[in-house]
Amino acid sequence: MSDQHGAVVEQDPPPSPGRAHGTRRADDGHKRFWSARRVPAGVLALLLLVVTGAFLYDVVAVRAGRDGMSWRRDLARQLAERPLDDVWVLTGAGVAAALGLWLLVLAVTPGLRSLLPMRRTHPDVRAALHRDAAAMVLRDRAMEVAGVQSVRVRVKRRRTDVRAVSHFRELDDVRADLTAVLDATAEGLGLARPPALSLRVRRPGRKGR
Repeated sequence: MSDQHGAVVEQDPPPSPGRAHGTRRADDGHKRFWSARRVPAGVLALLLLVVTGAFLYDVVAVRAGRDGMSWRRDLARQLAERPLDDVWVLTGAGVAAALGLWLLVLAVTPGLRSLLPMRRTHPDVRAALHRDAAAMVLRDRAMEVAGVQSVRVRVKRRRTDVRAVSHFRELDDVRADLTAVLDATAEGLGLARPPALSLRVRRPGRKGR
């Protein structure tokens, strides 16, 4: 579940009696959250339901002594007559392969790239922080540094890009203060793997940008 501050909390199910405590210690929060993939799963389930329902209806109709649907007879005839190097056959095979590859990628990747896993303070609870929430906290702290006019923060999974504009003070001094403040703030967020800091400080342009 998530709250209004951008944090996500998930409670693990009770462990089995035979589960070793060393397994828990090995998982210190670095593992990413896995997406439920509800939309792809729902689309695939609906597609399979429609296709299998249509074929099942046609089979039952034929068993009941009625004529089969014309589209199924046409499909069977087309599959029997078209060669393997036909454009439509190759197109259908390519679409099917691409769809299968997409489903395979969804199955082996966790997704939820907007969530940053946090350090575990309780063995049965996992927490994560939204990237936008982390970026907002870092930006607010950076704006407190003297000499900073504006800041843009973009938090990625392995790196935090910070672009600051300073309208007074030496740039080296502002950069040093920003580095210290942002490093301390990132450490205080409690992330399992704090992203590396990439900081650039410049003077405003002619129009104050």
